[in-house]
Amino acid sequence: MVKLLHSEACSSLWFHLAGEVKIGDTSIPEGVIALPVEKASQTVSLYPGSQLAGIRFQPAIGYGVIGQHVDRPTTLSTEHALMPGLQQLFTDLQAIPNNEHRVTTLHHWVQQNFRFENVIPGPLKQALNHLNHTVPPGALIDRMNVSQRHLERLFRHWIEMTPKQYQRILRVKRAIDHLRTHNEANLAEVADQFGFSDQAHMTREFRAIAGVTPGKV
Repeated sequence: MVKLLHSEACSSLWFHLAGEVKIGDTSIPEGVIALPVEKASQTVSLYPGSQLAGIRFQPAIGYGVIGQHVDRPTTLSTEHALMPGLQQLFTDLQAIPNNEHRVTTLHHWVQQNFRFENVIPGPLKQALNHLNHTVPPGALIDRMNVSQRHLERLFRHWIEMTPKQYQRILRVKRAIDHLRTHNEANLAEVADQFGFSDQAHMTREFRAIAGVTPGKV
């Protein structure tokens, strides 16, 4: 089974429990795997017998709770300082016979070990909220009491991208969600609706970020 993991500037923590799993052409070893911030969509291949569980973090949250960035799928030590009990959790997930129980177990562990309150700086959280409500990056400074340089530094440190790049990813993701539920939509009108300069611009952005064309979606 091959799935497209769309970019949303998120990061993930995977528990590869059994079988063969690939991201693109890279095989993922069994164990606890940290995935980098998603800047472009990737294919995930699940082979017969594969078992995979995981947690997907909203933008910046993964760095806040794990305390590190990775530039490729990376096996984490099961004695990770900020995530106690990883080895026991991995062993428990392998032994559990059904996915519903796995989700419950993961949820309980997250509640016990992660604290999401005030995990990211206030200005970054405010900027993310504004961008999620389609405020242009150039207008952020007018709404916030921070400099452009400081804001870009926050984004690079916590999400490894600029505010403009983050907005590009959001715009493509919103357009994809719309096309999935409006498969008879006029593509030129969709481009205008979601802030692309024209249909050709939307197609270029889709290819660069989503790895597919709007028509394919």
